[in-house]
Parts: sequence; structure tokens; C-alpha cells
Amino acid sequence: MDKKAVQENILSQDELERYARHIVLRDVGGSGQQKLKSARVLVIGAGGLGSPVLQYLAAAGVGTLGIVDDDIVSLSNLQRQIIHDTNKVGTIKTASAASAIGRINPHTRVEQWPIRMTPQNAYALLSCYDVVADGSDNFDTRFLAAEICEALGIPLVNAAVGQFDGSVTTLKPYQRDEEGNLLPGLRDIFPVKPSPGTVPTCQEAGVMGTLTGIVGTIQAQEVIKEIAGFGEGLIGRLLMIDARSMRFETISYKRSAN
Repeated sequence: MDKKAVQENILSQDELERYARHIVLRDVGGSGQQKLKSARVLVIGAGGLGSPVLQYLAAAGVGTLGIVDDDIVSLSNLQRQIIHDTNKVGTIKTASAASAIGRINPHTRVEQWPIRMTPQNAYALLSCYDVVADGSDNFDTRFLAAEICEALGIPLVNAAVGQFDGSVTTLKPYQRDEEGNLLPGLRDIFPVKPSPGTVPTCQEAGVMGTLTGIVGTIQAQEVIKEIAGFGEGLIGRLLMIDARSMRFETISYKRSAN
């Protein structure tokens, strides 16, 4: 790391006070907070999951947040997409989210990508970041993000929600475990991408607003752990949340022999 980069990662007096409750944590400390400051995280989707992810990562001191979303804020979003407010209806979501992040933490830089991620732009887009948090609402984007992150060797924290159910897992299929086996990827959970129309959309089936907050907050925690380097990530483990009964279950999965 060059001298300029080291200086940019030094925490200011304001930041030392802002992140004091992190810095006193043995697992984070000053070095972990500096890692957060130097990190670049891409959040796919500024919707129900992206809202808590972006807010908590900004509050935690992640230095640069990229937001990719080509949608605009609509009134029906506000029941769960809490980074936006009524005054932002009709605004591009990336701009609305960037405005909110600026109020949360002026030290966090925001890079707006008001586009749809496609096979043509995904590689160039994701290659600019250290960690990716996928909160997209369709399988095409999820599988594309997983494929590109694996090729680039970037940790991917994947989350999804249904009506009252959610899940989170961390994917690092480019690494090997202690026995030399490759870690599992998204296709080890979903070997075949569901056909269009087989899984109802949020608009069709509905979704409990608070569920996105629960799942998105867990997703943000997984991103922070990856950056700061503490704890045990949800690698090879799918955390499943049932908001009706408030049950949390973990399903282990491994790399397929195929």
C-alpha cells in the first residue's frame, strides 16, 4: 500500500468518535475499522434488502458504496424500502439512496449505477469492488452476479425474501476448504435456474416489510465480517428465516461432485 493510500485510511478525530463502539470491540478495533474505511462494496438493488444493507454499511463506516439499480421510487416501495421516503417518489433509486447515505455518514462515498446489470456490463462493474451484496429480485441477476463474482474471486453475500420467508448465505466458490475442496457456489443450492414465471414476484405475492429489514441487516453483518475479518461467515450454510413463527434454521450444503 502506497503512502497516499495509508493516509486516506487513517481515521479522523470525527471518525474515531463516530466508530468508537466498533473500535473498542476486540474483533474489530482500529485496524478493522480502517479496513471498513478502505473497502469498496457493491450493493445490487436499492430496494427492500438493499435499504438496510446500505444504511448499516454506511453507518459502519464502509468507505465506498456502489449502488446498481435502474428503477425509480414508487409509493408501493415505501412499506419496506426504508432508505427512501415519500418526498423521493418518482426519483431514481440510486439518487434517493445516495441522498440518504449522505445524511447518515458524510465519510462514505457513493457511486451510483442507475442501470440494469447485464452480461455485457457485469464483469466491468463488479471488478471495481471488494465485496458484493446481492439484494436483487430476480434469478437472472442472482445467477449472473454469482458467476461473475466467482470468476473475479470476489466474496458475494446473497440474500432473498419471499412473502414471510428469507435466506442469507455467503459465496466464495473460488476458495478451497482445509481439505482442499472447492467451496460451494450458488448452483450447489439451486442447480437449475427456475424458469420465468415459476416463482411469483414480490408484486404478485406480496412481502412482509419488516422481513426485508431482518434479512438485510443479517446480510450487512455478513459483509462487515468479510471486510473486517472476524467471526464465521455463512459459507456452505444457508440461513433460513421464517418470520411467521420467527424461526431461524441453518442448512449446510457442499460443492457438488459434478
